[in-house]
Amino acid sequence: MASKSNLATDGLESGQPPALAAFDFDPRTRVIFGTGTSARLGEIAAELGGRRVLLVTDKGLAAAGHEQRGIDSLRAAGLDVAVFDEVHPNPTTDDVDRAVEFARGHQIDLIVGLGGGSSMDCAKGANFLLTNGGRMQDYWGVGKATKPMLPMIAVPTTAGTGSEAQSFAVIADSKTHMKMACGDKKAACRVAILDPDITLTMPPKVTAVTGIDAISHAVETYVTTKRNPVSQVLSRQAWNLLARSFPRLLSVPDDIAARGGMLLGAHLAGAAIENSMLGATHALANPLTAHLDMTHGVAIGVMLPHVIRFNSVTEADRYGELASDVDLCSPNADNASELLAEFVTRLVAEAGSPTSLTEAGVTESLLPQLATEAAQQWTGRFNPRPVDATALQELYQGAMSDGTT
Repeated sequence: MASKSNLATDGLESGQPPALAAFDFDPRTRVIFGTGTSARLGEIAAELGGRRVLLVTDKGLAAAGHEQRGIDSLRAAGLDVAVFDEVHPNPTTDDVDRAVEFARGHQIDLIVGLGGGSSMDCAKGANFLLTNGGRMQDYWGVGKATKPMLPMIAVPTTAGTGSEAQSFAVIADSKTHMKMACGDKKAACRVAILDPDITLTMPPKVTAVTGIDAISHAVETYVTTKRNPVSQVLSRQAWNLLARSFPRLLSVPDDIAARGGMLLGAHLAGAAIENSMLGATHALANPLTAHLDMTHGVAIGVMLPHVIRFNSVTEADRYGELASDVDLCSPNADNASELLAEFVTRLVAEAGSPTSLTEAGVTESLLPQLATEAAQQWTGRFNPRPVDATALQELYQGAMSDGTT
């Protein structure tokens, strides 16, 4: 249900066309979606000219059988496969260095990232170093690679980060534990294979925290300062898929239609990130992950409702559109932003995740340090309402309780 402030209808009542922001939309990834499509991995790799493939994944995927199925598909297409399956959650520079050291003995000409965001980010990080040399720290920022990169295929097994739709590798410095976003258009995946079938093996906890992360991507990208008409279409479609599929998946985990909605929704939200960046929620979440070993999706789930309330001063119309999309209220309702924040909190609670920092084990004495570090996170720069350390500390303080009325 579109509101009067929707991009597609702005200005129609006055007979004037809408004023559209300038943008540069540069999609680089072919998307193959559907049940059973992961079986085409070898076929697609061969189409890209691969002969010696580095398959980057983790031990959990090996236990679930996905690693072997990937190997079998690649070998059936006549390709040699070297498997690096030692990726850890929230990969660090150490993970990337180990993958690169392993790959250098195999004359790799194509990379496959199989798994969640950690595997895909590690695979992209390895691509930077295998082709351009140096350390991951050299690529912190945007556009710092000078040489072409190897073609990469992403096969996500979780519906969360949307990393397969992005040209950024998010890698933590192994010494400081702070996450570095290393972006370059050359690092974008050539192909993303989205197969809902292979998400069926996700443990319930992983389904929950990755789903919350994907939902946050849709909500944040819809209001960032870098949003544009294309990114907002992606964000809103992602929101509709995710917000409706997630509750269904929590109650019926083997619902393949809901799995498909989550996987495609996460991908579209990832594509929105590529075009509009993120906001204060992720700036707040990263220090929590770095210092408290808190799962990223848990930190996101606690902080997102508070950021929605904070941003409602400037973004009430857009939050009203999202609230209306899931039948919470009319798009121009005065309390639409609050209803949206409460809806997110309910989803987090239904997923069995904490809804406050206190519940997540955070003490108030940590808040000043967390706020100082959150203010240094690059995603905060794109929040629609400016944030500094003081504002971020207030957001942390508010999140000590869940904030529901």
